[in-house]
Formats: sequence, C-alpha cells, structure tokens
Amino acid sequence: MAKSKSNKNKVSYISVPSQIINSLSASSLQSLLTSPKKSCSRSKARYLSLLTKYRSPSFWVFFLFLFGILGMLKLGFNLNTLIPYSPYPCATSQFHALVSSNGYLKSHMSIASNENGQKAEVFDSLSHSLPLILKEKEEEPKSEPNSDKAISDFWKQPDGLGYRPCLDFTRDYQKASVVTVKDRTKYLMVVVAGGLNQQRNQIVDAVVIARILGAALVVPILQVNVIWGDESEFSDIFDMEHFKKVLANDVRIVSSLPSTHIMTRPVEEKRTPLHVSPSWIRSRYLKRIKREGVLLLRGLDSRLSKDLPSDLQKLRCKVAFHALRFAPPILGIGNKLAERMRSKGPYLALHLRMEKDVWVRTGCLPGLSHEYDEIVNSERIQRPELLTARSKMTYHERKLAGLCPLNAVEVTRLLKALGAPKDARIYWAGGEPLGGREALLPLTREFSHFYNKEDLALPGELEPFAKRASVMAAIDYIVSENSDVFMPSHGGNMGHALQVY
Repeated sequence: MAKSKSNKNKVSYISVPSQIINSLSASSLQSLLTSPKKSCSRSKARYLSLLTKYRSPSFWVFFLFLFGILGMLKLGFNLNTLIPYSPYPCATSQFHALVSSNGYLKSHMSIASNENGQKAEVFDSLSHSLPLILKEKEEEPKSEPNSDKAISDFWKQPDGLGYRPCLDFTRDYQKASVVTVKDRTKYLMVVVAGGLNQQRNQIVDAVVIARILGAALVVPILQVNVIWGDESEFSDIFDMEHFKKVLANDVRIVSSLPSTHIMTRPVEEKRTPLHVSPSWIRSRYLKRIKREGVLLLRGLDSRLSKDLPSDLQKLRCKVAFHALRFAPPILGIGNKLAERMRSKGPYLALHLRMEKDVWVRTGCLPGLSHEYDEIVNSERIQRPELLTARSKMTYHERKLAGLCPLNAVEVTRLLKALGAPKDARIYWAGGEPLGGREALLPLTREFSHFYNKEDLALPGELEPFAKRASVMAAIDYIVSENSDVFMPSHGGNMGHALQVY
C-alpha cells in the first residue's frame, strides 16, 4: 500500500511483487522514472541532429549513389527492356520487329524449320547460327502447301534486320585520304583470276590493299580463265569511269602506269598468305613499294583478312556495292531480262551449279548415270589441279559433309519443302549443266515456268556477248539481284554477295 511519510515532501511508494521486479530490465525501470519533459527534450535534439545531417551535401551524394546502385541491380535482373544492344553500327530496328508472328527470327537469307514448336536453329545473313528458344503456343491450323497463305508466305520479303548503308568515314580516314590521293610515287598492280564473282572479290581487296599502302591502283588485269577461255578486260565487264569517280576520295585509280614508272620493273609477290592483316601488309610491302615504286600482286583470293578496322571494312563495302557497277551494255540487257521476268509477278532466281567443271572441282558426282560419272572421274584424273581442298575425301564423305552441289532432284525436293507454288516463275542462272536440258527434267516437270537468259532474250540480243562466260555471269547476277527470292544450289561467291541485297 502507498503510505505518505511527510506532508511537505509528498513522496509515494508502490509495493510491487519481486517477480515483476526481476522481469524488468534496468533500462525499463529508468524509462519509468525519467520525467516526460526530459524525454521530449531528447527527442527534439535527436530530430535537430538528423535534420542537420540531411542538409549535408555528402549525405545526398551518398543517397544518389545508393539509388543508382539499386537501379543498376534492378536492370541487371530484368534485361528484357534493353534487348538488343545491336553489335552492328547501322542496325536500327528493335527486337520485337525482328521476330515474325510465328516466333522465328527474321533474316535475309534464313531457312528455319521447327516441328515441335520448342527450339529452332536460325541462320542469319552472316552465316552464323543463332539458337532461338520459342515459347509454347497453341497449335495453329497448318496451311496446305499450295494454299493462298502458303504462297504469300513464300514470296514474303524479309525486313533486312534493320541494316542500312553505313559509309560515314572517320575524320582521321578523311584526313589521310587527302595525302593518299595526291601521292604520285607508289603504284599497285594486281592480276585477278577465277570466275566473275571471284574476280569481284579480288578487285575489292586490291582497292583496300592500295589504300593500306597509300598507293595508286592501276586498273586490275583480268587473267584469262583456264576453264572458259574468257579474254574479257575490266572495261568489258565493269563501268571504269564510274569505278574511278566513286573511289576518287579514297584511292586514286589510273588506267595504266605513268611514263615515270613505265620502265620500272615491278616487285612481284606471288605467295601472299591467307587472311593477312593491314599491319602485315605494311610491314611486308611498304618499304619495297617505296623503294621500287611499283608492286605487282597475284592471286588475291581470300588473302586479305575479313576482320578489318571499321574504315577499311566500309571501304570494302563501298567498292563492292557502289563502285563496281557493270558496264552499260551488260546493265541494259540484264535489266531488260529482269523486267520480262517481273512482268507476270514475283519470281525466284535459282543459281544452279551443275556444270561439268563444278562436278570436277568439288570432287562430287552428278548422279545422272554411270556414263556421266565416268566423264567426271576421267576429267578429274587428267586435271588433278582443278580439284579444290579436301582432296583425300571420297565422294560419299563429301556428300555426307554437305560439300556437294545439289542436283536437279534434290533442288526440286527443297523447293517443294519450302512451299514454292507449282506455278512459280523461276529464273535459273548458271552455265549449261552436264547432261544438257535432260539433267533439268526433275525440275521442269514440277515447275513448268522455268527460264534462263536464252529463253528470255530476243533473237540476236545475246549475240554480242557470245562465248564470254564472265559477261554471261554478269547478266545472271543482275537478274538474280532483282528477284524476289534467291536460292543457290551450292555455296559460292555469288550467293554470298547476293545475301546483302
């Protein structure tokens, strides 16, 4: 019980059981005894202390830093909003625009097949495989091979993956160009060999090598083809004046050596290794061309690296797709044939590699008959130099490895599997196949609208270009470039070049 001891000092006492006293901590008892007035003053002091800290600039810097870290962690666990960061400097489209309605990644020259709707391998225009995981979705009714939907899907154009021309050179490149085009002391001569598209690739690399060396380029010499015997010169196939004009700010192009260097014996190099770098070219050739004034290179096929600095890679594209324009007569007849194919709707260009020399060079057999197989084997024995790499592989090993061209039967199966309509108009590019038109019967039976340049040309139109295989190949190139769908029966330079269009 509370009991008062004095009236002056009114001190009260409370009797509490010992069990409760033991359960209370010292801090709890202290808080009970502390007056409310003192507690209030302490709270106010604490508030003022915190307010002072909040006004400090260092506190806000720390707060913003912490906020930034948390934001980065959040984005790090949710990257869908940032995909894709394109590795290509000129790609502009977003990821959702790159994926078609059926879940496949769109590509210029892609072929994709997916039966179970789970995973597909999609091959892009740079020939790299990119696995694409597809979400499960409800089964859609499959369209018949020749239905309107299947036909429209076959002719549907790709979106180009957002690529666009990107030829903006750096300031350093432009400054160096002023010195390069004014140089009159160094000249590069090149001899290019092979078919038309091999020659194109070597001419492209010749321009880039001239740029690396800071030399003028003499118009390339086209070596007579050992197979077709074509004696065409550069100006017979390409527009020389256009070639010079487009590259005027990059490399000086001259038709021939000047009088100051005409008697100079050029330094000749025949054994350039494969895929050399710009630094290798400078270290190997720069002193020699400065000393002698003229450098002659042969056999440039695949000699220059594909992995070049950005400016040199842009120059390579500029040469291939801007400077190397076909001569006006070839361009004229090629466009005429393309218009005739286009006059009745979309068309497919099929690059058939079924010529005799192709079967000999690849080490494969045409599959027509025993007689034709013996012709190919006999030619290969007589001219073993024509056989390309992997000479120790048998025909069956090559076939299983996918190194052989498709014959007419196999091309027909592939077209049907891709959904090509039976009334599709097909332009076939290439030389006369081994076995003649009979070798094409499997194709013509399934697809009756089957044409080549001889079928489309009017009487006498192709006569100026007769027996000039490179010119005929250029006409095929133009018609194929203007097609809606292009398909080669065997990998090659023409197929790689047309992937860009």
